[in-house]
Amino acid sequence: MNWKIESLRDAYSRTLIDLGHLDERVMVFDADLSSSTKTWRFGKEFPERFFNMGISEQSMVTAAAGAALSGKVVFASTFAVFLSRAYEQIRQSICYNRANVKFVTTHAGITVGEDGATHQMIEDVGIMSGLPVMSVVVPADSVETVSMLYFLHDKTDGPFYVRLSREKFPVINDDDYEFRLGHSTTLRDGSDLTIFSYGATVSLSLQASEILASRGVDARVINMSSIKPLDSDAVIKASVDTGRIITVEEHSIINGLGSRVAEVLSENKPSRLVRMGMRDEFGKSGHSWELFDYFHIGVDDIVKTSEKLMKEV
Repeated sequence: MNWKIESLRDAYSRTLIDLGHLDERVMVFDADLSSSTKTWRFGKEFPERFFNMGISEQSMVTAAAGAALSGKVVFASTFAVFLSRAYEQIRQSICYNRANVKFVTTHAGITVGEDGATHQMIEDVGIMSGLPVMSVVVPADSVETVSMLYFLHDKTDGPFYVRLSREKFPVINDDDYEFRLGHSTTLRDGSDLTIFSYGATVSLSLQASEILASRGVDARVINMSSIKPLDSDAVIKASVDTGRIITVEEHSIINGLGSRVAEVLSENKPSRLVRMGMRDEFGKSGHSWELFDYFHIGVDDIVKTSEKLMKEV
């Protein structure tokens, strides 16, 4: 597939600046990583509305809560693994108060690559999904990142967790794509099985579906970028239509997309489900995209899993 490759972090920084010009209430907080999260660009454009809190995520979250409860629209960023340090403050100051803070973390998942297991956050979707009133969304490319950020600014008032990567992703969405909370996007229809994925694994799933098609397997591919709330209707429809479901994620299979899909299936329309992702393990240092193959969630693994599932059911 001949896709363009673009940075989600660059898309984030550009959109922050655009939102800053549109709305003087927009404020941005960072925890000493603005050169990596790219929020420094907003700080250069709007120095009076940008706050680098240093290596103190707890202070960043608490200050962000105060600003939001004073009527500001707040975006707060750091690496995904470091935001977990402030879980108590997120729970008590943000979620309990329904503060309008949008956490946009970068460097999530195994696509952190060479930084290794200590920086490869693979539990964050589960952690944040468990917080009351926290919504969790993960864009699949730069186009969805921009649309998602505008949606969060224009149409929401409350806490959100947005998961970005360090790596550049293939651009799979058209320029007129519009993100909708609680809705999925069918990127390829199919009747034999359904592959649900989000973030980096969406493009991998699409590549796998092309190979499967050449081998006579008709795979539906759905981008489930809204993790919480989840598009339960799409899951139930996939169960009815295809009877075979695979979830693929750059995250632990424990408390990730696979777990959410399993909940919906068990309560509504049980069907055969295979969860692909990190299996109760830490990451490894290595080239980002090679790690997908190492942990058996790459394109070839999706193909093999799909073919095996076709033989089972």
